[in-house]
Amino acid sequence: MRTRAAVAAVSGALVLSALAVPVSHAADSRQDSAELARSIESSFRDRVAAAPSAAPKGALAGTAAKTVKTADTAPKVTKVVVNGGKPVVLGATGSKKVSVSYTVSHASGIYWTLSYLWTGGAKLDSITNIILPEEDEPVCKAVSATTSNCTYTAKAEARYLFNNEAKNWNVATYVVANSADSAEKEKAGTVKFQRASQLTVTATPKPVKKGKTLTVTGKLSRANWETGKNAGYAGQPVKLQFRKKGSSTYTTIKTVKGSSTGTLKTTTTKTTAEGYWRWSFAGTASTPAVSAPGTLVKIKK
Repeated sequence: MRTRAAVAAVSGALVLSALAVPVSHAADSRQDSAELARSIESSFRDRVAAAPSAAPKGALAGTAAKTVKTADTAPKVTKVVVNGGKPVVLGATGSKKVSVSYTVSHASGIYWTLSYLWTGGAKLDSITNIILPEEDEPVCKAVSATTSNCTYTAKAEARYLFNNEAKNWNVATYVVANSADSAEKEKAGTVKFQRASQLTVTATPKPVKKGKTLTVTGKLSRANWETGKNAGYAGQPVKLQFRKKGSSTYTTIKTVKGSSTGTLKTTTTKTTAEGYWRWSFAGTASTPAVSAPGTLVKIKK
């Protein structure tokens, strides 16, 4: 089984120290992600216990002060947006900064909040991976006495991901109001993680005699996070497309299924027009769509 630091390289020490969570929890297995989540849960309970009925010094700027604990409902979390609403696409190596924003509100004002990205089973107790904010905590700005807009950045790194984690990730949020009312949402929002795709094309012969056969080959690959390399994406349907020179529109000629290594090969007959040939892949849930750059094939009379 591949191991990796479940929450490493996310300024984890800062976040963990702010939560009074032992840094040793940021260690080398999936189990550590679950342990860290439990530590955050415990720290959340401590924050609830520490929240006074009046906004203390250090509470979010602009929040309302209450002298008596209210009987308000739990704080609300709305308008969760991750990565601008787009999937997080990662290559075989490297990293990506993922922005997260959300709005929190409560009649007494907001005392504290934390959020992170996680994946695993249906519930938080089955977590297998976690990505914490790079900041100590989300940066929150009060827009009224009851409402704050919060943002943070999470750093997703390919080397800490398993291939089967190319799926929907969840946004967990914890909120404590000045009244000590609290809310914990395991799935306040979601974002799709995908393995970056690559597609090549080659056409021979060049030029081709008018009316003769043209052979078009290529390969569909995608990132393998576990090896740090790209690998062929087996058995996927890929469209062969043609764009006549001078046109801006590609037309699908046929659909070809890739081999067990992702390679593509087909022939066309009666090639009559000069233009560009390419492969185009529609994408899957775990892998984004991609089209190869068109390769120009001239006609030889």
